[in-house]
This record gives sequence, structure tokens and C-alpha cells, in this order.
Amino acid sequence: MKKILVVDDAAVDLKNLAKIVSGSGAAVLTASSGAEALLKAREQQPSLVLLDVNMPGLDGFSTARQLAGDPLTKDIPVVFVTGKNQKADRVFAQMLGAKGYVTKPYCAEDILAHL
Repeated sequence: MKKILVVDDAAVDLKNLAKIVSGSGAAVLTASSGAEALLKAREQQPSLVLLDVNMPGLDGFSTARQLAGDPLTKDIPVVFVTGKNQKADRVFAQMLGAKGYVTKPYCAEDILAHL
């Protein structure tokens, strides 16, 4: 069974994404901050990380950079799920090695396409 780590500081978005992912049959791990996401990714080794960009403290871009730089988590794919819809944000996400970029508001199919 796939384990998907869902990371978002907004409780409503976290709950909605977790519901979509669990409905696909995957196990869901959640984190509400970049720091928590790094810890859970190292401990749980998820198959995929769905990562918000706008978070206090360690934002999604910084979190993705640290995941990619850690030997324990460097091979875990990251898909950004964010309200940031500027071309520069998408390009930066690609430069960080993101496997996908979904903008809010999204529908379940947008998320499921990346699982």
C-alpha cells in the first residue's frame, strides 16, 4: 500500500487532501508544517509528498529543497498543491525537482492524477 504524506498548514485543506488520498486506497500521513513534514518523511518514507508552498516557518519550497538534499528522502517525489499560480513559481518548483504542480482550488481528479 502506498503511503502519501500530505502537508498543509490550513486544517481544511489538510483534511480535504487526506480524504481524497485515502479514497484512492493509499495510507495517509499528515503534517501541518515543513519541519513536521521533514521529520515524518525521514521516519515513514512515504511514496509521495503532497506539499503546500505557503506555510509559516519553513515554506514548501524550502521543505522540498531539504527533502531533495537528504540522503534518506531525496528519492521521494514531491507534488506541490498550492494557491501560488505564477509562472515563476511553477518554474521554481521544476528547478527543485517537483514531479507535479496543482493549483488551488483543485478537484479530486487533479490530485488523483499524481498518485
